[in-house]
Amino acid sequence: MFDIKWIHENADAFDKALLTRGAEASSARLIALDNERVAHVQKLQEAQQRRNSASKEIGKAKGSGDEEKAQALMAEVAELKSFVQEGEAKGRELQDALNEALAALPNIPLEGVPVGEDEDDNVLLHSWGDVPSFDFEPKEHYELGEALGDMDFEAAAKLSGSRFVVLRSKLARLERAIGQFMIDLHVNEHGCEEVCVPTLVRSNAMFGTAQLPKFAEDSFHTDDDRWLIPTSEVPLTNLVSDSILDQGDLPMRFTALSHCFRSEAGSAGRDTRGMLRQHQFSKVEMVSITDDETSVAEQERMLGCAEKVLQLLKIPYRVMTLCTGDMGFSARRTFDIEAWLPGQNTYREISSVSVCGDFQARRMNARYRVAGEKAVKYVHTLNGSGVAVGRCLIAVMENYQMADGSIAVPEVLRPYMGGLEVISAS
Repeated sequence: MFDIKWIHENADAFDKALLTRGAEASSARLIALDNERVAHVQKLQEAQQRRNSASKEIGKAKGSGDEEKAQALMAEVAELKSFVQEGEAKGRELQDALNEALAALPNIPLEGVPVGEDEDDNVLLHSWGDVPSFDFEPKEHYELGEALGDMDFEAAAKLSGSRFVVLRSKLARLERAIGQFMIDLHVNEHGCEEVCVPTLVRSNAMFGTAQLPKFAEDSFHTDDDRWLIPTSEVPLTNLVSDSILDQGDLPMRFTALSHCFRSEAGSAGRDTRGMLRQHQFSKVEMVSITDDETSVAEQERMLGCAEKVLQLLKIPYRVMTLCTGDMGFSARRTFDIEAWLPGQNTYREISSVSVCGDFQARRMNARYRVAGEKAVKYVHTLNGSGVAVGRCLIAVMENYQMADGSIAVPEVLRPYMGGLEVISAS
């Protein structure tokens, strides 16, 4: 969501930024809507002022015995009252139309974000680790999991349909270990507060983080108007909705391990094998609430937190700066971390870290007060996977596979696995 006053003052810059995101130049349309709203509000104010003065004149007319004038004034007041009542309804309609138009537009990128159309135009920021070499043909995670007997897609399809999985025994424990390891790292070393969040939220929470209205078809909706969260970014960020915080309490840093749910409406035929693109998955999310001066630096810090996960697991990865055409709707800048998957012989996204500026805060009405200042400001919000648990499980399985199909357990995960060093078929 944008400040319409800022659009009035920066129309050309606003349009140019939208064009880099593949959206239409919209300043003229938005300004016209706002001008119509302002003109209508002014008419209402003038009518209200005239109504008040006419009401006073009625008493004077009656006091002077001018009944004809009093009756004329009373008729005018009645007409003005009707106009104001109808006008207030129209004013709400005009405000709603402006808000709807603003809510449909993506955030504008930070200066320096590469301009491009899709993932092919993303730019490498840096990479870490050496791509492993094997003296055998590495397998994909689902081949390894099914051979171990601990990854069952048929059972999941019987229960829930496609794009679900049942993990058993040691792989189930390995997935749980990965999530617990990440949460402990972010809480104990990265200063995050652990939060256990609802996985069902109301529409206003989804609107606040901009999943609605644009991405309704990508989420699961219940018949009592709740939504299964596509990411715990939604409940974590909305913890500060409709709030006025003190600047001294910022930054606020949250983390959660939760189930996430996505309909994958636009991904028909993509990644149909294995766990890469599921309707239900686990993810460790990080959310930061900051002031306007520190949000860009906070994104760099959060990126380092997500990278630390893979470094400790010794999973090779690269970091990409997403171009304007590939960024998420709410983001001003996004860094993607892509883990190396030997079975696919390629890098695949495992984390996205985004700074949103005040884009979400305006939708949520989340503000902060600066000490000594009367006016309040909108907070800045950031979110990042820290990281996706299911995809991290894939990366661990493929990078730590051995020739006989067994999987070595990364050293940092062994305390969470009861000291187990190798997962092999039982």
